[in-house]
Amino acid sequence: MRILTPLILLLAVVGVAILSDRPQPRADFAFANGSDINTLDPQRMSWMPDLRVGRLLFEGLVKHDVLSRDFDVVPAVAESWEVSEDGLTYTFHLRPDAKWSNGRPVTADDFRYSWRRAMLPDLASDYFAMFMFVEGAQAFYEARTADLEAYLERPADERTQETADEVWAQSLARFDATVGMRALDERTLEITLAKRVPYFLDLCAFTVLAPVYPPLVEQYEKPDDATGRLIRRSGWTKPGVLVTNGAFMLESWRFKREVRLAKNPHYWGIDSIAIDTISIPSIPDPNSEVLAYQTGAVDWVSDVTAGYRGDMIADKLAFRAEHADEVAELRARGLDEFEIDRRLPADPRKETHAPSAFGTYFWNFNCEERLADGRSNPFHDPRVRRAFAMVIDKRSIVDSVRRLGEQPAGVLIPPGSIGGYPNPEGLPNIGDAATPAEAEAIVARARALLAEAGYPDPPNDFPITVELLFNKDAGHDLIAQTIAKNWQQHLGVPISLAQKELKVYRDDLKKKRFITTRAGWYGDYGDPTTFLDLSRTGDGNNDRGYTNAVYDGLLDKAADEPDAGTRLVILAEAERMLMQDVPMVPIFHYAHVMMFDPARITGISAHPRMKQYASLVDVLGDGKGPDKPRTMHGGNTPDDAGATGERAEATTP
Repeated sequence: MRILTPLILLLAVVGVAILSDRPQPRADFAFANGSDINTLDPQRMSWMPDLRVGRLLFEGLVKHDVLSRDFDVVPAVAESWEVSEDGLTYTFHLRPDAKWSNGRPVTADDFRYSWRRAMLPDLASDYFAMFMFVEGAQAFYEARTADLEAYLERPADERTQETADEVWAQSLARFDATVGMRALDERTLEITLAKRVPYFLDLCAFTVLAPVYPPLVEQYEKPDDATGRLIRRSGWTKPGVLVTNGAFMLESWRFKREVRLAKNPHYWGIDSIAIDTISIPSIPDPNSEVLAYQTGAVDWVSDVTAGYRGDMIADKLAFRAEHADEVAELRARGLDEFEIDRRLPADPRKETHAPSAFGTYFWNFNCEERLADGRSNPFHDPRVRRAFAMVIDKRSIVDSVRRLGEQPAGVLIPPGSIGGYPNPEGLPNIGDAATPAEAEAIVARARALLAEAGYPDPPNDFPITVELLFNKDAGHDLIAQTIAKNWQQHLGVPISLAQKELKVYRDDLKKKRFITTRAGWYGDYGDPTTFLDLSRTGDGNNDRGYTNAVYDGLLDKAADEPDAGTRLVILAEAERMLMQDVPMVPIFHYAHVMMFDPARITGISAHPRMKQYASLVDVLGDGKGPDKPRTMHGGNTPDDAGATGERAEATTP
């Protein structure tokens, strides 16, 4: 019996493991998310796959009508709001039926708690600067930083749990007394800004500003007696623990296998949700994502990055050419690209889509005086950065490498993407040259800039081998090879390529362990600052370590300018300066490639902001939904212009 007991226990454990790993029924809607999730803490989100899932689990004060042409801000947790005449005070009225997935009401204090988390230096949120618009937030952040520094200066025997708790209590009291967020009652939130922010409501639709459930999260956060900082444990984001207020809740999360979501029965808008379950399988290989779609394992590939996607787009263009007259007639009626495809004859070629996106792919330069290993950094000099930028053949990258119909980028902000914004001109580029002689003149100018910076004879006098850092997949290797060839051919500098796994690449990027690296950005909100703040001194997304007091001053001046037109002119001057200093060199403006059958799936948006709410999705013919294209406010007829539309967010795929 003693021998059998361990065996029986072992068999029981194996049996439980087998039962728990049984395949679940297919979800109503399945999609490939581009990469695995990094975090489900909305205040710590930055990467697009996280934000895509975050929009399903969490909901902020407002959201965007992504299926409309105008991308309007519409009510979410807040059913209404008022703005004071001076534009500084916003009063939000929370809907009475806004609830957490445990049935508890979403309150004004929940937002105060959540925004306070993001304002703390303890959290190190990439988007902490967004919260500095609130009156008193900057002073709160600086005071908390000073308190933590002073705490570390105490003798070790004075750094106890009791003293750490005291410092934390002082910070909480300071927040209540000085930061412009007040809960007038359980359902009324008043926010006072330090200065006018014309796009503040747009910001409030960003997932990072969504609330978390305080009674849960505070159980996983406590001051550390050694440092005084809040220790943040992530256990509250696990299945069976996480409490959400969005349209869905976290049902299961099998690491590197699948995330599964179920409809939140307490969601205020539950009657508008056409699907009950969502599956997000882990598919790390881009080719496997396409295969998963073709075999029916997923209904939507949110980000097609397979190396042959240029061929897929060529096939799509050929299909459109075969129906050119019909396409022209539908486009003249004001229908968006997805609705046009929905009305064309069935054909697998029409299931690949590449709408223009509110984003730019660029190449970073490390702008700090010294590299991470202590070596002197020649890219600290803007003349060096300018020289390297001018000899990248962007046209060749767009036409021969990407082949997605994208446009070469001379500036960071996609031209025409923001109404009234006068895009400046960028640097001359060899890809723009009309003749070989013009290209040679640009190269000569770039070499002269290197000579001015002290490097007249590369590679003999260039002090480092220029390493190009990039992650695997998505064709970044081919772009890096093209850029490396340009730099070697035209500038004669020594080059090396460093391809790394995505997680390692991200870590090196954030810790500035690079010389040059690929990057990209999708705008988070409809204002130039969503791109320009990336290079503000101290911004959490300023991975380049760029700092320029004049540039920062222009951003500050624009923030204080009450006239909307004048403000945009000031921001355009800031972008012009940025493109001359070149902390990053824009390569092209994104098209966003995805796969889905528009005759079967509705609710995917074609809007350039590229923001998706998968909760709007309906699978036609599944017997559950209304079997017609839907809007944020219900169904509409197929003849309505803009019946489908789409998205924008953090860093590049």
